[in-house]
Amino acid sequence: MAKAESRKPADIECWLTDMDGVLVHENSAIPGAAELIQRWVDTSRRFLVLTNNSIYTPRDLAARLHQSGLEVPEENIWTSALATAEFVKDQMPGARVYVIGEAGLTTALHAAGFILTDQDPDYVLLGETRTYSFEAITKAIRLIVDGARFIATNPDATGPSREGLMPATGAVAALISKATGRAPYVVGKPNPMMFRSAMNQIEAHSETTAMIGDRMDTDIIAGMEAGLHTVLVYTGITRPEDVSAFPFRPNQTLKSVADLLPQL
Repeated sequence: MAKAESRKPADIECWLTDMDGVLVHENSAIPGAAELIQRWVDTSRRFLVLTNNSIYTPRDLAARLHQSGLEVPEENIWTSALATAEFVKDQMPGARVYVIGEAGLTTALHAAGFILTDQDPDYVLLGETRTYSFEAITKAIRLIVDGARFIATNPDATGPSREGLMPATGAVAALISKATGRAPYVVGKPNPMMFRSAMNQIEAHSETTAMIGDRMDTDIIAGMEAGLHTVLVYTGITRPEDVSAFPFRPNQTLKSVADLLPQL
């Protein structure tokens, strides 16, 4: 198999892609995204759309993408909630877990066979929620101090809302860490564990898998560390002038996913 530097999009068998900033922007499809997904379907390419957001189930996200004009089956969506459930299932099948999160996380944990409880849990799992409860955070702190293992779905400190920024998983995790002296194990990007669990889901191998992202500090570094061909697009967070500040490089840079189509 060709080395990462000499891999080309035409050689790639499996594709992982970020969602916001790559396929959609503010609930509108980015030009070229629908055609790219259709090309993957037409050529029987295995692919997954990845997101660090643990609020929504894959069904919710498929519906959101549909409203944006993108047809992505729910089985082609991989969230930090699903990756977290797979990770904990591998560590301790049937564990007792205390959860701060919404349907995306609780549904994934139920499907993986976990017992959700606030009584003597093995793990405290922190995910995204629109309404963090001080009472629930206090409970989590006490359970961790009493010996529960601490896991967070993703490190994002803030998230968007219609009114502006709002605190997200990473910010609440920092609060809990400060109170307990215990840092969480974070499953989502930029942990390459997120990509490894996604590749396991579609039986992909790093030598023939690519990652498309819009952020150097999450998508590209995690893709690089997972041994993937990395493609940075400039339709999201990272701008062309930002790339030189990082000590690593993507394998490819493109204006948008539309520029990837001619290479497939």
